[in-house]
Amino acid sequence: MASGITAAIPAQARAKQLRACLLCSIIQTPADFRKSGCPNCEELMQMKGSPDRIQVCTTTYFDGVIAVVDPEQSWVARWQRTSKYVRGMYAVRVKGRVPDDVEAELDARGIKYRPRDQTDQD
Repeated sequence: MASGITAAIPAQARAKQLRACLLCSIIQTPADFRKSGCPNCEELMQMKGSPDRIQVCTTTYFDGVIAVVDPEQSWVARWQRTSKYVRGMYAVRVKGRVPDDVEAELDARGIKYRPRDQTDQD
């Protein structure tokens, strides 16, 4: 993934509006997803500028928050499968699944989709 790119750290005042990406679990405001898309998986999720896509590709139902400052060196980032992603705030567990078209695209690329709700443990 792109090094040097950092996701915005959401302000506490907007905590109730925060959404987590269903694919990578990064947490941002709807406005950040609309403005920039997902900094990790925009190519697949295509949320930039699309409120409808943000609704189906992110969720407000998530547990726990992890601040990842140095993804490649963090054992927590490795445990969460976010060590190749940008620095930012990530949900520990995300409720929901990616849309069928995204899951089909992952499958076509030979990537196994693993939901981030911790039901598919290694």
